[in-house]
Amino acid sequence: MTAEDEDPSEVPDDREPSTDEDVLDRLADVTDVSSPDGDSALNAPSTLSADTESEPEGVTLDSFYDALEAEGRPVVTAQQVARRLDVTQDTAVADLDILAEAGRIQKVNVETDPIVWFPTEWGNLAARERVILFPKRRELVVDQPTQYTRARLSQFAHLVDTTGDREGRGRGYLYRIRQEDVWQAPFDDVAQLIALLRSVVPERSPHLEAWIEDQWKRAHQFRLYTHEEGYTVLEAATESLMGNVALQKLDEEQVYAPISDTEAWIRDEEVAAVKRILYDAGYPVEDDRDLEIGEELDVELNVELREYQQDWVDRFLEQRSGVLVGPPGAGKTIAGIGALAAVGGETLILVPSRELAHQWRGELLTHTDLDPDQIGEYHGGTKEIRPVTIATYQTAGMDRHRSLFDSRKWGLIIYDEAHHIPSRVFQRSADLQSKHRLGLSATPIREDDKEAEIFTLIGQPIGTDWTQLFDAGYVQEPEVEIRYVGWEDDFARNEWSASDGRERHMLAAMNPAKIDAARRLRAKHPDSKTLIFVDYLDQGNELAEALEVPFISGETRHARREAYFEAFRTGDLDTLIISRIGDEGIDLPNAELAIVASGLGGSRRQGSQRAGRTMRPAGSALVYVLASRGTSEEDFAQRQMQHLAGKGIRVRETSHEAPESDSIEDDPE
Repeated sequence: MTAEDEDPSEVPDDREPSTDEDVLDRLADVTDVSSPDGDSALNAPSTLSADTESEPEGVTLDSFYDALEAEGRPVVTAQQVARRLDVTQDTAVADLDILAEAGRIQKVNVETDPIVWFPTEWGNLAARERVILFPKRRELVVDQPTQYTRARLSQFAHLVDTTGDREGRGRGYLYRIRQEDVWQAPFDDVAQLIALLRSVVPERSPHLEAWIEDQWKRAHQFRLYTHEEGYTVLEAATESLMGNVALQKLDEEQVYAPISDTEAWIRDEEVAAVKRILYDAGYPVEDDRDLEIGEELDVELNVELREYQQDWVDRFLEQRSGVLVGPPGAGKTIAGIGALAAVGGETLILVPSRELAHQWRGELLTHTDLDPDQIGEYHGGTKEIRPVTIATYQTAGMDRHRSLFDSRKWGLIIYDEAHHIPSRVFQRSADLQSKHRLGLSATPIREDDKEAEIFTLIGQPIGTDWTQLFDAGYVQEPEVEIRYVGWEDDFARNEWSASDGRERHMLAAMNPAKIDAARRLRAKHPDSKTLIFVDYLDQGNELAEALEVPFISGETRHARREAYFEAFRTGDLDTLIISRIGDEGIDLPNAELAIVASGLGGSRRQGSQRAGRTMRPAGSALVYVLASRGTSEEDFAQRQMQHLAGKGIRVRETSHEAPESDSIEDDPE
């Protein structure tokens, strides 16, 4: 259904509107057929099948649904059906009686009021997917969307909010199509984007499609290229754009001199500033410059890239900069190593933690012909600068280590967990625009709204379609369940009620009843390798003692931490409790079950990182988020899971007291 206006009006009726509406409203209450969010469930195309042999020729079950949709009400009179389907009222009454005798529809006869009709299968009708488009606001409201629809929407729209009850009934999603969503859509041309849009919305919207075409055109109005004499040129599509946009927004600090009506000589050290200024003005810049390869480094891969990984590498070589966006387990590290070999130049790899630095070193030695002495690590534990150097963001961002960026002629800079880049490294990155730049990220979300810096200083996204990875079986899609936990006793509840501020939040997070919830979930999935995430040391220690499993925190010695991780990878340990250190840069490839016991006051990125730890190529993938009922954790849980829902991943809500049959795998769609 398309709503071209903000508040669509209903089609006028032939009879007294007040009497008819009163009757229908009363009958809607009697039959209890409205959807859980209070709106009628009649806005989607009919998907119910019918036995055509028992249907009349005039009014069929499908055409009856069409009449319901046209009226916008859950019940209709024979006169309304006749008018909508262009048949006589006598024909409508006779055909409706046939459908009623066959059990397809039902009727209610109220004294002194008209007979009204409604479908028998209200459950099927209410569960159907509905997509309502508001073109002028560029918003889509999707009720009961399938995973497939959510995954398609994630490629060109931003998930704003979700609604629905704890059992998943009446689940609604609000999407908004923003400028940057169009600019960053993973398509080669706008026709592919519009084709995908048309496959989602029930009717075409010339207004919205024209806006999308305009935004796509805006994203291809400026480009940077390397002049044959070696300097950088900004080229505009028209003289007007150069004069009225570029030269108005940029100044002599960025522009050395105009060289034609549509071209200007740009200072090399100001390339990053040019990109950001024009991006903020609504014109992202295409970067077609010849970038430095640096000192030559011959690297051979001894692993065969998956088809989509090779596509990532090919697209990166074409763009020369960009961010690989894909779920954990998709093999972004291997694709990054493939890009390293393809560029063929010395490489600086930036990572969030020492653990990840060690893992990168191991992956490079396993999957390439690099010698150990060609790979260096640069962080608090050691400082080695080699043809391939792996440094932590923390060390790289320090002023006294600024020389790291120009100590060698790097041909490629890889930013692992790109959403984790600190501001100081962003500042350094502004001086690295002559290098190939590759970001890796599962969740390119920053709570400080710095996504624009990721995509202007590193590059545009590459490979954002998660559904292809799920469909190909490379990555197991997790099912996420938010489980609301009550209080263990009145003492714990009263202690929380009497507190406020930070203490109140901490008590909700450390609800003692979560220990029993975690124990029951582990018992329910005894063969699943399990990660339990916590934010508080006391809670981690209590869980470790109750479940008799190790707890890894920032206080755990590095050697012991590595030993636990290795035991988990090899299967000697089946459960680990992990504090915040597990949110970034720890490779736990065989995690099949995640339990988020606390941390619901954190960022959306943290929530999707923790859920993403189960998105791996093998086995089932379940994520339980424990939230104390009636506390701020309910809202936090919704906010954290919203990003995963936006990627098409199913998110459910249940209560801890629910019977065993209400578990994720036993629940119906």
